[in-house]
Amino acid sequence: MKAQLLLREVVPFMLSLALLAGLALLLDALLHYLGLVWVGRYLGIPGVLLIIGSFGYSLRKRQLIHVGQPLLLLRLHQRMAWLGSLLVLVHAGIHFNAILGWLAVWAMLINFGSGLTGKFLLERSRKRLLAVREKLQRQGLSDADLDERLHVDIMTFDVVKQWRRVHFPIALAFGVLALAHIVSIFLFWGWK
Repeated sequence: MKAQLLLREVVPFMLSLALLAGLALLLDALLHYLGLVWVGRYLGIPGVLLIIGSFGYSLRKRQLIHVGQPLLLLRLHQRMAWLGSLLVLVHAGIHFNAILGWLAVWAMLINFGSGLTGKFLLERSRKRLLAVREKLQRQGLSDADLDERLHVDIMTFDVVKQWRRVHFPIALAFGVLALAHIVSIFLFWGWK
């Protein structure tokens, strides 16, 4: 059971983080090797646009928009946020020349990690609750007995779903820092 949990939950989480970091380092190194470091400077723009586009899921979830299937939008949210984060990491590279930019990158990474945590935690909790419910139903318990037996699990799942209340402020902090970084670029960049 522990090996299954490790393979199904922990390994994909860690692989996603490792792939993001490894690919960002590889792309940054490739740009340096090819003498195209200047390209990285502009990768922040499509990266931020992808991250902004990924908020379609959040808007649909809060019923601020009514188009799109939530599950499809969730998948797009996850993929666009991952790719946008990759581009922003390559944009940031290993250059330590602006504290505001680095604060935005760290907020983005914390937000990304929070999103991955929520993805795997919610999915695991939902699957466990359904599995226990099915097992108890096979034992012939009535709906009232099911609800009584699963009361703590249902409450726990409801608490886990509140994870979004943590993820949202982290996303907001990232958005504010990223916007401040972008505004500072427009104000202080040597436009010629």
